[in-house]
Amino acid sequence: MSKIAFIFPGQGSQKVGMGAEFVANDEASKAFYDQADQALNIKLSTLMLEGPQEELTLTYHAQPALLTTGVMIASKLMEAGITPDYTAGHSLGEYGSFVIAGSLSFEEAVKIVHKRGLYMNEAVPAGQGAMAAILGMDEEPLKEVCAEITNNGDLVQLANLNCPGQIVISGTKAGVEKASQLAKEKGAKRAIPLDVSGPFHSELMKDAAIKLEKEIEQVEISQPNIPIISNVHAGILEDVESIKKEMVEQVYSPVQWERDVRKMLECGVTTFIECGPGKVLSGLVKKIDRSVKTYCVYDIATFEEVVKELKG
Repeated sequence: MSKIAFIFPGQGSQKVGMGAEFVANDEASKAFYDQADQALNIKLSTLMLEGPQEELTLTYHAQPALLTTGVMIASKLMEAGITPDYTAGHSLGEYGSFVIAGSLSFEEAVKIVHKRGLYMNEAVPAGQGAMAAILGMDEEPLKEVCAEITNNGDLVQLANLNCPGQIVISGTKAGVEKASQLAKEKGAKRAIPLDVSGPFHSELMKDAAIKLEKEIEQVEISQPNIPIISNVHAGILEDVESIKKEMVEQVYSPVQWERDVRKMLECGVTTFIECGPGKVLSGLVKKIDRSVKTYCVYDIATFEEVVKELKG
């Protein structure tokens, strides 16, 4: 029997108007947005629905905003009788998995990802870190490129292993620039600088991880009732301690998204439902295996399409 995975996008997918149709037409959906506002004591929902985009894109706003929309959509799908057999998220998106798997309450998750965003924002002053997508180069040669630049004094490392031929690097501004140039000299097709506020998923985020670890110790985390695929090692997170460890390590460790998807394929997943704005993860899944079904649920029309196809 085919299995379903819910997948949750990470930072970069946020956009003004995210979830607006659900909120306007459904009290239960609106309740998630109201709860996020109350938990953070800020008008996050106004930023999500009205903008401005620049404010919404700030790390400490984008993270709880994406979590809120993703969990709201996933909850609506589950109410309609579509339950995931597995779940995974890209970076920040992993917190959506923690919530729908029953390991973390929505309110606690909103608070944690807001602090996660603040700590990541504080870890490296603006302009000192960078990220870039390297296209058309395999993992091992790109790892060698990063090691060469790092050994010469400018830290840079693999950050997101997204799909064949697409790997994001992260580190100091100089390190990323030098590694991008060297990668192109060694055969990479393109190096695209990313519009991000910090060197996420690099060793430069360790201070943020240390601060976050103290917060996590105060939070009640439960045994998951749906298997969660780990960003850090692409295995299954099966207990409370492994989830706590994951929350800390994934701040500065590479996101193993290609391996995550391959793990779910191994486990029999044939249908991936992306919960939240955008289609980034669905596109990556298709680049890993074109034979699987992917759906993106971000408005009422896409929600109804999935329910019709999967529930008949």
